Amino acid sequence: MIDHDHVSGWLSDYVTAWKNYDPEAIAALFSADVEYRYHPYDEPIRGRYAVVESWLGEGEHEGASSPDEAGTYDAAYRTVAVDGDFAVAVGTSSYREDPDGPVARVFDNCFLIRFDDDGRCREFTEWFIERPKS
Repeated sequence: MIDHDHVSGWLSDYVTAWKNYDPEAIAALFSADVEYRYHPYDEPIRGRYAVVESWLGEGEHEGASSPDEAGTYDAAYRTVAVDGDFAVAVGTSSYREDPDGPVARVFDNCFLIRFDDDGRCREFTEWFIERPKS
């Protein structure tokens, strides 16, 4: 059963996997046949191990970026809505130029997530925009 707590736990695991770039932790988030989009207009990356590859900066995947340097990024996301197997989450991703430096960029994010019967993500679409500097 997909509920608010499940989605919140999945989001926490997502941030942990991103911070560690651990292939097994990344793979555990997604179904074997996941469709993953970094932007809503991208053709999806298809398959769990293709998503792992894209997160690690391997291969050529539309919209993917290279892995971030450890200690230069952080994120916090929260569940906004859950309807059956579908969830919406929002939050922020922040980046520093170096681990000890000030936050240089902040992005506001919206995730559209559909889960399979095992609670893994089977569809993921990210929407984000860079917050203007004040």
